[in-house]
Amino acid sequence: MHYVLTINQRDSREVGDLVPDLIRSLRHLPAVVPFQRSVGDEAQGVLDDAGGAVDAALIALRQRRWNVGIGVGELRPPLAASVLENEGFGLVYARRAVDRARKTGERIPLAVDGPDGDIAAEAQAVLRLLGQIVASRTDAEWKVLDLMTPGARGQQKYVAELLGITTQAVSKAVVRSHWQEEWDTRPAAARLLSLSRGPASLPPAALAY
Repeated sequence: MHYVLTINQRDSREVGDLVPDLIRSLRHLPAVVPFQRSVGDEAQGVLDDAGGAVDAALIALRQRRWNVGIGVGELRPPLAASVLENEGFGLVYARRAVDRARKTGERIPLAVDGPDGDIAAEAQAVLRLLGQIVASRTDAEWKVLDLMTPGARGQQKYVAELLGITTQAVSKAVVRSHWQEEWDTRPAAARLLSLSRGPASLPPAALAY
């Protein structure tokens, strides 16, 4: 199963082309088709892991400048290195999703589409909630959180020493930013994304290329 992310810029006329910066922020993810400019102020990439798709979506939403569409569906093998040379329902779902994200005017411009529309809507709701948490954080909170590792014990003291602040200040930033709640919820978002592919025997909904 593939997870196609189509991400286009919301304000390129005001701040210029930020696609290269977005691609750099996503290049550490294990994409089966690396994130790259597709057309204009838009980037696309393909992952085969739902957790990676969640990671990519939240990285983009953190920047508050992107419409994010996630399409769940297979691409035709073999996959080409250029996203524009690939074909399949995943790309169609992603295009439909990002168009909806751009047009709805939601505070968190993210949409999910896939064969099981009901579960895709549930994945979308959870991801928008996570996106709201991520996009609402201050620069001071990110300064702390970017040094944290989920699941690691005893790291708040270490982060405090690195930043020259108190352990209590680190703890308050973690609590205030809902960092633990975010990481507790990410697996649920990934699971819903994977389930939105529908039963293996279920044909995709009628789509127009």
